Amino acid sequence: MSTAVIEEKKTEKTLNQLDQLKSFTKVVADTADFESIRQYKPQDATTNPSLVYAATQKPEYAHLIEQVLTDRKKSGLSGSAQIEDMCDHLLVQFGCDILQVVPGRVSTETDARLSFDVEGSIAKARRLIQLYEERGIPRERVLIKIASTWEGINAAEPLTKEGIRCNLTLMFSMPQAVRCAEAKVQLISPFVGRIYDWYKKEMKRDYTGAEDPGVQSVTEIYDYYKKFDIATEVMGASFRNTGQILELAGCDCLTISPELMDALSKSTEPVEQKLVPKKAKSTNIEKLQLDEKKFRWLLNENAMATEKLAEGIRKFAADVVKLEKFVTGKI
Repeated sequence: MSTAVIEEKKTEKTLNQLDQLKSFTKVVADTADFESIRQYKPQDATTNPSLVYAATQKPEYAHLIEQVLTDRKKSGLSGSAQIEDMCDHLLVQFGCDILQVVPGRVSTETDARLSFDVEGSIAKARRLIQLYEERGIPRERVLIKIASTWEGINAAEPLTKEGIRCNLTLMFSMPQAVRCAEAKVQLISPFVGRIYDWYKKEMKRDYTGAEDPGVQSVTEIYDYYKKFDIATEVMGASFRNTGQILELAGCDCLTISPELMDALSKSTEPVEQKLVPKKAKSTNIEKLQLDEKKFRWLLNENAMATEKLAEGIRKFAADVVKLEKFVTGKI
């Protein structure tokens, strides 16, 4: 064996788990803290109002907030319209700064209080894209996050047709994933950790490895998409530990918090690609046919998905209110 080959094999052995994962999965940073994003060099990043709010509490971002608020005080708006305008600009400002760090895309969330409002979601998505484009950011680099309710997916469908790419979030079930595929959305975010939380509490036991219900849910969706040649990207989200991440190695994308990226970067244990398109093709899955009645019934029959979707919307909505109160206090 040549010296060059030996050296190459040595290098392969010393790659950390995060770098190994990047070889077959697009790693996405789950944070609005672009300094930590810079450290781990992900391809994309995802944000939401709670992550942006957490970042606004850090002194290093104070100048950014003051700049946005100073600029938007001249907007001529007042009351709730002014607060909404400032929050929109703040979310987009964080997104623009993140796009200076990542080479790919950033996800920016619509107001969770619009989760059952088709027209409201469409209007908000168009507004956010407009703000990005005014700053010279092409819409191809932005994913608009919308809750994967029936109404949210119905909003994403026409948005997709007009070139606004959507990330359907708060996903906990196959019917949600199938409806998103029908709408041809760009990307979905099935939540691993919150599914795991529900089953751990309900069944009064822990789960590890491939038996983790959150891991199983994403695997099932991934297999379905690859089996039926669905182009929508699958991005596992909401992780509680590195074990869940490693069980989904090979997924199209995985959005990971800085803490878990750090843990992966400190381990050189080998990472095996668990999700493989060719393997998914051979799985025995029947195509699911949906209309609104069947979608709502199947979601209702899934206690975990029903509860976690409702809870997720409430929590994200509360985070929007928290951000609005923060902005109000700054005026």
